[in-house]
Amino acid sequence: MTSMNQFLDGAGRPSRRRRTSRKTKRTTRRVLLFFLALFLVAVGIVVWYLWSLSSAFDSKSEKIQNAFPTEVSRPAETQGKGLNILLMGSDSRAASDGQDATVSDNARSDTLILVHIPQDRSAVYFTSIMRDTWVEIPGRGPAKINAAAAFGGSALTVQTVESLTGARIDNVMRIQFEGFKSLVDALGGVTVNVPVAYQGTTIDRSFAAGPQNMDGETALAFVRERYAFADGDYQRVRNQQAFLKGVFAKIASRDVLLDPAKISTMVTEFAPFVAVDQTLNAGSIASLGVSLRNVGADKMNFATLPNLGTGTSADGQSIVLPDDNAIQAFGKALREDNVGAFFAGLRKP
Repeated sequence: MTSMNQFLDGAGRPSRRRRTSRKTKRTTRRVLLFFLALFLVAVGIVVWYLWSLSSAFDSKSEKIQNAFPTEVSRPAETQGKGLNILLMGSDSRAASDGQDATVSDNARSDTLILVHIPQDRSAVYFTSIMRDTWVEIPGRGPAKINAAAAFGGSALTVQTVESLTGARIDNVMRIQFEGFKSLVDALGGVTVNVPVAYQGTTIDRSFAAGPQNMDGETALAFVRERYAFADGDYQRVRNQQAFLKGVFAKIASRDVLLDPAKISTMVTEFAPFVAVDQTLNAGSIASLGVSLRNVGADKMNFATLPNLGTGTSADGQSIVLPDDNAIQAFGKALREDNVGAFFAGLRKP
């Protein structure tokens, strides 16, 4: 047992060893309190930053009031079987029904992409649906699938896609093409692997095949272009997929993820061109993003909904003929969260 005398000097006062011990403890306590204060300040800054981003997105983006059809007409929920998000892209320059596509939910969808995120969050699967795909629109009869939005907004588009695939859509996001311009500029440009060389018609520029760095205006022209190609919308779908892959690669890069100012600019610039269903807010998007933190651009998979090529409708329209058997198999894969196995054999656009 330690003798008490070793802590006292000759005069009965605490020894130097004991005084040093007390001083060390006080110093350690102060250092710990200092770092605790720094930690709390840092947490406060992060919370404030995330709250600011959340508020910016929720206040600047639009909410789709009636994004889904009535429940009785929908496929059953498949909880634990992945997430299906329908992306609807519209060109605000030319809403087919004469309305302003930036405020109307009843404009033709120039781009339809069904995004499947599996339950294990190991990858993301983007399936483009050709806008001229000839389908049965509930309550309207046979027509091109992009007419569903003009007939009944997002709700009828969702119902049409659900009827086509037999799979339930969990969330809806409408994006105006003009938003791509703002997004790309906010990111400081995007590198896109251009599939084929061509001379643009929507912009006076020639595009060489291979990686091309694009600013917002160039990227917007790139995703709009279809008249420069012999196969028209087929190549436009390929270009849009290449563009999205480039965007996700840039967002996932260190120079964006580690730059709060750039992330803030990206959110505030892009949000005004986005409309989402009532359940898709900044919080749910952030949560989804965190769950996909290990999914890089190499895990972003792109294909098109199976089809049999082009044809002509009874009333003389040029249409894309759906491959009904393959689409049924695709829908089964969606419902069973087995898209990864199915996707390898899915026909590319």
